[in-house]
Amino acid sequence: MRAAVLREVGKPLEILDLEQEGPKAGEVRVKVKAAGVCMSDWHIMNGDWPLPLPMVLGHEAAGVVEETGPGVESVKPGDPVIFSFRPHCGHCRYCAEGRSVLCIGRNDSPRWRMHDASARLSLGGEPVNQMARIGTFSEKVVCPAEQVVKVRDDLPFTHAAIIGCSVATGVGAVIRHARVAAGTSVLVIGCGGVGLNVVQGARLAGARPIIACDLLDKKLDIARRFGATHAVNARREEVASRVRELTEGLGVDTAFDAIGGEASAVSAIESLAPGGHAVLVGIPAFSARAPLNPSQMVYSEKTVSGTYYGSIRPEIDFPLLCDLDLEKRINLDDLISRTYRFEEINEGFRLMLEGEVARGVIVFD
Repeated sequence: MRAAVLREVGKPLEILDLEQEGPKAGEVRVKVKAAGVCMSDWHIMNGDWPLPLPMVLGHEAAGVVEETGPGVESVKPGDPVIFSFRPHCGHCRYCAEGRSVLCIGRNDSPRWRMHDASARLSLGGEPVNQMARIGTFSEKVVCPAEQVVKVRDDLPFTHAAIIGCSVATGVGAVIRHARVAAGTSVLVIGCGGVGLNVVQGARLAGARPIIACDLLDKKLDIARRFGATHAVNARREEVASRVRELTEGLGVDTAFDAIGGEASAVSAIESLAPGGHAVLVGIPAFSARAPLNPSQMVYSEKTVSGTYYGSIRPEIDFPLLCDLDLEKRINLDDLISRTYRFEEINEGFRLMLEGEVARGVIVFD
């Protein structure tokens, strides 16, 4: 079984033949059909998120269930599924509140091993870790059954794959977390895969204006196709000043930082109207710190919050997003601007970093 393994920070992924143990109780084996190339994987590759290596990366994917372990009733062989990179126990305080992405009931084992703390992959007899317990840059994945969600079988696997991360995170940040109201103004900083889906979510919610911000004009042009009404190039313009010009001097009601960085977080907060809400969506390097102006927060009653995975509920929201895609209420055809063979995975990351793609997807045979 082949998988793309990171063995050293700062080095390319290596496609290696690994040994894979079958599913144990509560686990499934899935044949991967498509996997998205995401910045979160890059954060591990470049050392922003120090995690134990070797590790199979990949967390945005879809496939077909091949085998189930004892006790699995949620899926069966032959089911098309989307992977969720967050497990959920179903009984902790957060799962009981419907906030399963914050589950604390699965903290007994590392997030790169199965719930019994053992590995299902090995190389030369040594264990290999799986990103988020799934590691979907792999021909086959063994993972906890709670981390796959059955979806309709008429959805293209490329679409299903990106619903599992960038679409759910972006649209969810708007609809589930911020609950943006129709007619309110929105700023989206960062027009990568997640940011474009924040734009789509804002359009779906009826927001206006929707201001897209990025460093690259070509990415701003793409954002307009997905619903942005205005564009700000942060390389040439001071973001907060330009946003106020576009909003009659007030600023926006909701600003989303889809990058995850110090400067972008500050720009989001400073671009808010009084009473506005800044939402931090992109996950930065673990060492990042962003300065706040406390008096500005107090006098203007601004709010800052973070959203993980768009605050979604995978079992409910994955099927809903599939329906929205097939009803053409969100645009995933244009979001997938490039597909790759498995052997081209490192090229996929190169083009992502150069801003050449909206979303790239690896298609498995």
